[in-house]
Parts: sequence; structure tokens; C-alpha cells
Amino acid sequence: MKIAMLARNFKLYSHQRLKEAAEQRGHELDMINTTRCYMNIASRRPEIFYNGEKLGHYDAVIPRIGASVTFYGTAVLRQFEMQGVYPLNESVGIGRSRDKLRSMQLLARDGVGLPVTTFAHDPKQTEEVLEVAGGAPVVVKLLEGTQGIGVVLADTARSAKSVIEAFRGANINILVQEFIKEAGGTDIRAFVVGGKVIAAMMRKGAEGEFRSNLHRGGSAAVVKLSPEERSTAIRAARSMGLNVCGVDMLRSNHGPVVMEVNSSPGLEGIEKATGIDVAGKIIEFLERNAKVGATRTKGKG
Repeated sequence: MKIAMLARNFKLYSHQRLKEAAEQRGHELDMINTTRCYMNIASRRPEIFYNGEKLGHYDAVIPRIGASVTFYGTAVLRQFEMQGVYPLNESVGIGRSRDKLRSMQLLARDGVGLPVTTFAHDPKQTEEVLEVAGGAPVVVKLLEGTQGIGVVLADTARSAKSVIEAFRGANINILVQEFIKEAGGTDIRAFVVGGKVIAAMMRKGAEGEFRSNLHRGGSAAVVKLSPEERSTAIRAARSMGLNVCGVDMLRSNHGPVVMEVNSSPGLEGIEKATGIDVAGKIIEFLERNAKVGATRTKGKG
């Protein structure tokens, strides 16, 4: 197969591992800087240009689109989809997962376990929002945040009110969620490929840090999932329409609750914690599924 990878930093561990895994299995993988692509949106002849030249045919495309370029990156990916190139994750699924509010609504619709989550426009409704979320402590999240950035723990009702009113006063959209104290600063990342959990790790936040992201100094170790946790991860991936994703869950007193579904999950933490060749399993999935025109949405939606 000839595979295109849409990425910006070619030196990242995840991108190098995917290229290595593809080449070990006899495929050709080209790394393409997403933001250097430009498109000819012509009727029945969608074209993509890169560094001044028209891109040739690819059998599959692996989107590794950074959160800061989601809008442009999904536009480029749609162009590949309209050419009949098989995407590892479709543009529609990526768009759903990057919109925190939409993703929570879709997960709730499908009955996937979630922390109590509230959203409001008017800062005058702060007290009502806090009451629905179960009162302080609460977690306040920017809708556009990623890797733990833009996530605030408000310990008291007073601090929660101040944080919410400050964000809304600046016209910044936020979610307010109940704080799952019993999780103890740990979460679970379940890595889903093709409707199956292929690897899972438990992440623990650094000392004094309630966020468990590895980018913020957290640590990771292999974890055994319960059947309910495994089922929750698979259903969350299906709700988003993602073939490959990292599903972040907390162990609450009322079962697993999903915090986020990541459509471009990093491979370094999960591979090193579990010893599983995740990159190889992703390429195997493409080998089984990459067919011309097999994109479910064909760039729609």
C-alpha cells in the first residue's frame, strides 16, 4: 500500500513508529505537512497540492491532525476522502471528538457513562450550573483545551463561581463537570483499534496534580480492564465514529465514566507501559480495511 500521513512534527515518537511499522510490513508511507497542503475544490475533480506539486494516488491516509489546526486539517482530510482514499479516522469522527460539547452530547445519547456535565451561556446562571453539577468541587474545562491545558479544579463554591464567571465574562465557552474524587488523581487510557481494545494503561498525576496527562508529568502502568470498562471504551469509539482512538475514563463509584475520546492518541506512553506494538496493529487494521471509496461518509457531514 501507499499511505499518506497528515502531520506537522515528523519527529514525534508516534509518527516515527507508524512510519517504521508500515515500512516493516512492506508499505510506503509519506509524511505530509498538513498546513502546507492546498486544495483545488473542483467539481468531480478534487485535487490536493503539496509544496507546489499535485499529490498522486494513495491507498490510505493516516490523519495525525493537531488540535490547533483541526479546522484546516479536517478540510484536507475531506479532500482525500472525496478522492476515494481510505482514512484511518474519518473527518466527521475527528470533528466530533474535537468538539467537547458535541462529543459529550453524543456519548450521553448513546448511554455511555459520563460525569455529570453542564453547559450554559449566561454567567448569571452560575449558581444553577453548580447545583446541577452537584456543587463544589467541580472541574471547569475550556471547550478547545487539550492535553490537560484549560482544565481547572475549583475546590470551593466561591472559587468555582469566580472561575466560571471569569471565563464566561470573557465569552469563553466552558463545560462544568462533577469532580470524581474517588478516582484519586488516576485515569485509564483504553486504546481502541477497529472496535477492539488492544491496550490499556492507568495514568497517575504528578504529586499535587489532579490531571493525569503524561504531558504534565504523570506516570503510566499497564492495567487490566473490567468487562464494563472495555465495553464503555468500545461504545465511546463507536459513538464518535472513530476506528482508532484513546478513550480516557475514570473509575467512579457508579462505574466507568468517559472524560474524553482522543482521535490522535499518542503511542509512546501506551507502547512503553504495555509493551504492545500498537503502531503495528494500526497498520494491520489498514491492511484489512483500506479499500477505494470505503469511507462511510465520503467527506459529508
